Amino acid sequence: MSNSSSFNEFLLLAFADTRELQLLHFSLFLGIYLAALLGNGLIITAVACDHRLHTPMYFFLLNLSVLDLGTISTTVPKSMANSLWRMRAISYLGCAAQVFFFFFLCSSEYYLLTVMAYDRFVAICRPLHYGTLMGSRPCVKMAAAVWASGFLNALLHTANTFSIPLCQGNTVDQFFCEVPQILKLSCSDSYLREVGLLVVSACLALGCFIFIVLSYMQIFTAVLRMPSEQGRHKAFSTCIPHLAMVSLFVCTGIFAYLKPPSLSSPALDLVVTVLYSVVPPAMNPLIYSMRNKELKEAVRKVIQLVLVQQQ
Repeated sequence: MSNSSSFNEFLLLAFADTRELQLLHFSLFLGIYLAALLGNGLIITAVACDHRLHTPMYFFLLNLSVLDLGTISTTVPKSMANSLWRMRAISYLGCAAQVFFFFFLCSSEYYLLTVMAYDRFVAICRPLHYGTLMGSRPCVKMAAAVWASGFLNALLHTANTFSIPLCQGNTVDQFFCEVPQILKLSCSDSYLREVGLLVVSACLALGCFIFIVLSYMQIFTAVLRMPSEQGRHKAFSTCIPHLAMVSLFVCTGIFAYLKPPSLSSPALDLVVTVLYSVVPPAMNPLIYSMRNKELKEAVRKVIQLVLVQQQ
């Protein structure tokens, strides 16, 4: 990997030239980051400490919160530091590490969302088989497969991306090291290998998305048969936000990596990247706990315990 370029650092996107706008960017990202830390941290603590939440659904939700914390921590703190200290540089190895961990965590999160859709499908459409299909051992195996698949995917993309000769400068037009922006620096046709890998990954992502949509269609069909109007409303109000966040994550992610060059512009690239890399980790805690009384009660107990200890 060290032979792929003659420079030892990359220059990331500067959000603004004026000090006021740099501080505004820092403040906005800091607020989003703290919200993500607080929300996901509360969910992790609540699920880990409350034995009533030791079920498959909350086990996967805990994994999702860990992945969300990792994803936003991979990109946002470096961008905030650059704005605060008026810097743009990131080391070559730091850039490679960002690409690896971002791919690892995002891939794992997407596979986990697929597993979570399957969990909800079994719980609502196959309740008699739930104990068998979603027992502790199958859940651990599915979680291990999610993390392992994300790791292998990240290793493959990172090694391939940083084996490509780069001769178009070292300026990355994004606030973190994003693969499509790095490929723009390539000076040979070898970048087509990584483009091919991205297409394969996108096809896999599309397949998972189709599975998620079909699962939720089965769930909605089962919900419509419920005799209780209140039960139907609760199920819809829970599932629709989940599906909306998955759609945002998938559509913006695929667009960011596979959009044609004619549609590329700095402003559009920035907005799309923020939508799939920053918004979901901050919003997922709210979305997944909004209609969940058990989780809200557990979080409330965690907050009360912390306040009591501080007094």
